[in-house]
Amino acid sequence: MTAKHEITRDDIMAMDDYAAERRERRAEAVALKRNRRMEVGPVAAFYFESYATMWHQVHEMLHIERGGDAQIADELAAYNPLIPKGRELVATVMFEVDDEVRRRNFLSRLGGVEETAFLRFDGEKIAGAPEADLDRTTADGKASAVQFIHFPFNDGQVEKFRAPGTEVIIGFDHPNYAHMAVMSEAVRAALAEDFD
Repeated sequence: MTAKHEITRDDIMAMDDYAAERRERRAEAVALKRNRRMEVGPVAAFYFESYATMWHQVHEMLHIERGGDAQIADELAAYNPLIPKGRELVATVMFEVDDEVRRRNFLSRLGGVEETAFLRFDGEKIAGAPEADLDRTTADGKASAVQFIHFPFNDGQVEKFRAPGTEVIIGFDHPNYAHMAVMSEAVRAALAEDFD
């Protein structure tokens, strides 16, 4: 079955119906996300997005903000670009530092980190490409705590990534955050489903 790549207005539930099912829907989302998260280094977490994770996010935003029909177009414009388009993986990356002063100091040394994310497996290295909607590093070199990164694949890379047991390394080449992690087989298998 081909994955869906875009949420349309037809995919949006009536908010009363969503509210009635919200508890179950949230439990489904938590279960789905369990094998779509990777910690890299001490404070970075990659949350790999999909049609289902973005569908849930859109519905949560509509439920919480109660902007009605007028809000739908904005939410679709914001979240549809984060749904993988068949030959890519897409991650929301969060730098999770609880203390505000430490976070500010840490991010001030992390400019351009979004340009240094990578996946490496079976002789391949895929450089991450930041979401192009806006620059998430300021002119003075401060990185945003939230980054959106696309990993574009060619057909051969998809085939290698899909092979059971493939060792996948995910990381950053940034001089102030050069951390890597090995992807679990459960995460690799879940992400392999994102490709057409």
